[in-house]
Amino acid sequence: MLSIFMPLYFDRQRKPLHINITHRHHFGLISHLTPTMRITTLSLIAALAAASQCAAFAPAAFVNPSAASKPRSGSLAAPAPLRSMSTDDIPSDYESEDLTPPGHPSVAVDTDEEDAVLREALKSELLVLSSATDRGMFASKDESDIVVDLVTQLEALNPTADPALKCDGEWDLTLTNTQLFRSSPFFLAIRSALGDENKQIADNGFELHNRATSISRIGRVRQMIKDGEMTSEVDLEVGLAPGLPVRIKGTVVTTAGVRTMAPETWELTVRGTRVTRSNVPFLDQYLDDIKVDLPVGDFYATLLGSTPVSSLKTFYVDESIRITRDEDENFYVFSRA
Repeated sequence: MLSIFMPLYFDRQRKPLHINITHRHHFGLISHLTPTMRITTLSLIAALAAASQCAAFAPAAFVNPSAASKPRSGSLAAPAPLRSMSTDDIPSDYESEDLTPPGHPSVAVDTDEEDAVLREALKSELLVLSSATDRGMFASKDESDIVVDLVTQLEALNPTADPALKCDGEWDLTLTNTQLFRSSPFFLAIRSALGDENKQIADNGFELHNRATSISRIGRVRQMIKDGEMTSEVDLEVGLAPGLPVRIKGTVVTTAGVRTMAPETWELTVRGTRVTRSNVPFLDQYLDDIKVDLPVGDFYATLLGSTPVSSLKTFYVDESIRITRDEDENFYVFSRA
């Protein structure tokens, strides 16, 4: 996982983040269901959403470094060994502002019309690598280095002012240097809730989740952004056990509120998660009709006192491509659907 901290070749300054914690009261329809309907519905959600998401936080992820297995061959983000988190590496007499790394990038706007041809060539190369590496999951070391170089070049050639305001529409995830599922607001909220001091704990949990779901398949990953809301959809096929032909299919849908805080910066507040388009008999139409949401945002507010806010920065957007980074500098390349 530490390979996600690849060197970035920016020469522009990034503005500091301003995190605004909000609390949204949101109650799904679960409270209105009969006890039998609740059990039936939550059984399916546990098979898809909980099994594919909440498995990330098994205690073994944080206390058993020797249990780490070899990473999947060719992944863009090769996992580091699992290990416990220490907070002793930051001196207590330093302020957080003093520890901000220099040279953080902020959004650039390229107004040179002659660069349009170069941008199209770079985007074409990215899409070719996306297809050849299954969205970056099976990229070789050389391919990974090329992807990083292409992404950073495109970010420096961004043609759009205020890119965070120009992202409405439907987008498909085509390339990333980390696990595909981390583009979902569900996992972004987990990372934000743990904070920078517990980053290693989050990385351990995400890597364990990645390994625990190795018998599953992630299909289309997409985001719909409109009117200050993001809807994330992840198509899943969850294997019940290795070697068994039975697979549960469905789409995990997570919604989040979106606030634009700077020309390139969003703040996301997770709201709810539900499962649709399941292949489980009788329940597929029931879930699609009822649209039962698990109020994830309220769960956080109850447990932590507030709902975590995730920061995303879009450094490139045009009519066909969007490049967004999370707080750990993982990048997500989306194509407009």
